[in-house]
Amino acid sequence: MFHVILLQEKRHQSFEYGRYGNPTTVVAEEKISALEGAESTLIMASGMCASTVMLMALVPAGGHMVTTTDCYRKTRMFIENFLPKMGISVTVIDPADVDGLEAALNKNKVSGIESGSLVFLDLSFYFYFGNDNSSFRVNSDSIQVSLFFTESPTNPFLRCVDIERVSKLCHSKGALVCIDGTFATPLNQKALALGADLVLHSATKFIGGHNDVLAGCISGPEKLITEIRTLHHILGGTLNPNAAYLIIRGMKTLHLRVQQQNSTALRMAEVLEAHPRVRRVYYPGLPSHPEHEIAKQQMTGFGGVVSFEVDGDLMTTIKFVDALKIPYIATSFGGCESMVDQPAIMSYWDLSQAERRKYGIEDNLVRFSFGVEDFEDLKADVLQALETI
Repeated sequence: MFHVILLQEKRHQSFEYGRYGNPTTVVAEEKISALEGAESTLIMASGMCASTVMLMALVPAGGHMVTTTDCYRKTRMFIENFLPKMGISVTVIDPADVDGLEAALNKNKVSGIESGSLVFLDLSFYFYFGNDNSSFRVNSDSIQVSLFFTESPTNPFLRCVDIERVSKLCHSKGALVCIDGTFATPLNQKALALGADLVLHSATKFIGGHNDVLAGCISGPEKLITEIRTLHHILGGTLNPNAAYLIIRGMKTLHLRVQQQNSTALRMAEVLEAHPRVRRVYYPGLPSHPEHEIAKQQMTGFGGVVSFEVDGDLMTTIKFVDALKIPYIATSFGGCESMVDQPAIMSYWDLSQAERRKYGIEDNLVRFSFGVEDFEDLKADVLQALETI
């Protein structure tokens, strides 16, 4: 029993209950921390699990957060439909609208706290860590804090947030910044080094890389990850050891896969932009992208996903997608195999055309995740499919 006391007082690490982790997940977490340059990482059962647990752990009941218009639809649904049940209000801004972010932060800023580096919260109290690592807690009834949570690049239009700029702005107002870097990967973008407090990934995608495992992870300072981990241990969503092993296996080839995907996606984006049957291409590596200069500053590669609009309607786009021979038709991305997705059908079909357009989702939008196949083979396949329309 003395040993149990040591475990309870956290003087020894323990895996006495499966929901609290296991040695294999710890190895996966340590490897992701090394990739991100983070003090700590928490790995969970999916990317959505990581997002929802993080939001519930760091935004208090009655609090406020800021997010962006373009994002994964299920994330938006959780923020819009479930957080309000906890009394949490949300400001939604365009990814490039720094003035809108500042206005939201000023309206919902921390009050009564002197300057410092981090704020994190549970449902009852804000725990504040000053620049000298001193800490104190303030009753949450007396203050309101904004968390800025966004993807960069975003899904599906690959918009890019100036991470360094928004991090400085948010920190000056006492707010946290969490970046979902799934589309970037830890190799193309170091969100923590740019100033973000937390970086989140759906490890199902590029990190796993083989379309055979579900996982999510969140990395950052030990104090913040501990706060999230505490809630995670209560809610569950634990990654099983075999899935953690598959994530570790995937990371062994991450650099090789991402290099190939970066190269193929950029070259294909250029081919698509020049093609007469393509109306518009969304890819941060193109000079035509609205945040191309930001992407060049904070990314070493632009990722393996390209979104574009074909010259046609819903049925024309279906014909194009069905004519492709190499990619799988699937809603995921980031794996060795190329995948193609028509968001109007696969992610937004329950909405009317007018409702889809509110989110910028046109019937002719295609999201193409390029795998590790030969570039010339992919190019020939896309070109022949375009010829059918």
